[in-house]
Amino acid sequence: MDTSIKLMLVEDHKLIRVGIKTLFDEADGYEVVSEAETGKEAVSKALLYKPDVILLDLGLPDISGIKVIKELNENNCNAKIIVLSSHNVEDEIIKVLSLGVYAYVIKDINTEMLLYIVTSVYNGAMWLDPKVVPILREKSDKIIPQKQTSRAMFRNTHANLTAREYEVLKLVVDGKSNNDIAQELCISEHTAKAHVCNIIQKLLVDDRTQAAVKAIKEGLV
Repeated sequence: MDTSIKLMLVEDHKLIRVGIKTLFDEADGYEVVSEAETGKEAVSKALLYKPDVILLDLGLPDISGIKVIKELNENNCNAKIIVLSSHNVEDEIIKVLSLGVYAYVIKDINTEMLLYIVTSVYNGAMWLDPKVVPILREKSDKIIPQKQTSRAMFRNTHANLTAREYEVLKLVVDGKSNNDIAQELCISEHTAKAHVCNIIQKLLVDDRTQAAVKAIKEGLV
């Protein structure tokens, strides 16, 4: 029985679309069932191929991605939509979230994180890019909880992460590798790896990607 997540890619730039398709073609558990370059094409193909998840660019040549979402909602499309955007505009973010999209992702996301986001969304989770969180927090603290400002409170509620581990966690959320973290904090790569392992254990997650997602979800960064 095929349990692959069925994906549809909506992106008018062929180079970007091919790159995303290649990523999912080479990963286990995903199947790209359809691609579209325009908004109108996206609506018709989504209703025809019935993907589980749609990766949707907002800047399309005919109708906007927001219009695509509205039309899919009107046609009772059950696909879970992940917006892939090259920028973080407040009005667009708030609009698409109000329309029920499951994730808002800036296009410079690393590949490992994108795979994780698609799987998480397929399983019912929501995800916001770290660059989007401050915009929504400023708009309304009811949407995203305020950051922890008390170091003592942070230690008490988040498994005693040290100040250094907190610094490392922020870099993990930014998609930095162990080598990147080592260079930025002027420590050895071995030490950076050890900090990441400690963070994973303390946050009770399985890997650095889950640690990043949990940090964003709980407003730690």
